[in-house]
Amino acid sequence: MAKLTLPPDIKKTVKAALKEDIGKGDITASLIPPETTAKAALITREIAVLCGQAWFNEAMLQLSDEIMISWQAKEGELINENQILCTIQGPARAILSAERVALNFVQLLSGIATESRRYADRVKGLKTIIRDTRKTIPGLRLAQKYAVRCGGSENHRCGLYDGVLIKENHILACGSITKAVAEIRANHPKMMIEVEVENLDELREALAAKADMLLLDNFDRAMLQRAVIINKGQAKLEVSGGVNFNEIRSLAESGIDYIAIGTLTKNVQSIDLSMRFTTNI
Repeated sequence: MAKLTLPPDIKKTVKAALKEDIGKGDITASLIPPETTAKAALITREIAVLCGQAWFNEAMLQLSDEIMISWQAKEGELINENQILCTIQGPARAILSAERVALNFVQLLSGIATESRRYADRVKGLKTIIRDTRKTIPGLRLAQKYAVRCGGSENHRCGLYDGVLIKENHILACGSITKAVAEIRANHPKMMIEVEVENLDELREALAAKADMLLLDNFDRAMLQRAVIINKGQAKLEVSGGVNFNEIRSLAESGIDYIAIGTLTKNVQSIDLSMRFTTNI
């Protein structure tokens, strides 16, 4: 797997999560004498793609720089049921206070990476690329999009600031696809322009307007085949809307370039992890 670039907001995201959980202080952890140290192990209860080590480490270390973490599995690696992922040792209070936040990040991000890998494997060997969408958990977009890459799929635009996708309501507000594309082209000449089209007439208009990419929204198989023929390689083609996992392969074989899957980050099934204290030091 290619080297992954970590998001720049990890410290801030983790800090906010710890504040949300700990608030004015961890009352239960105060039962433990402050000088007590402990060892613990992080264990997975299911097969998954591991993702989120940086968030786990940050959660622990923000509460104590005396905590030592030794990872026995690599980021992006397929992990097995009951495998020890890492060992932790240090102040018991800090480890316990960081535990839930640290696990939440790894469980969530590993769940996304696992689903991302499942979809990416489905189109392996074909030119089609699986991409995510902006359907993310507020405040966790960069983390979730990192997890998608960790699993082997790719990111669509990160937000409204770094890409153009002219959708139905934009078209209605502007008056036409032609006007919308012309306006963007005039104001942002270097930006790639993607247009969502809902039928073949809109597809033809978008092609005539020289859109760079077309998002084929809820096209049935006959319309999709017709779209590929009409397009003739003029623009990149992306499929979106109600895509079933079982039909991913056959969709990719039609010759499209991308398939957008909102469920990668919207309908997340976190993986089952647990942290167990092994012994006091």
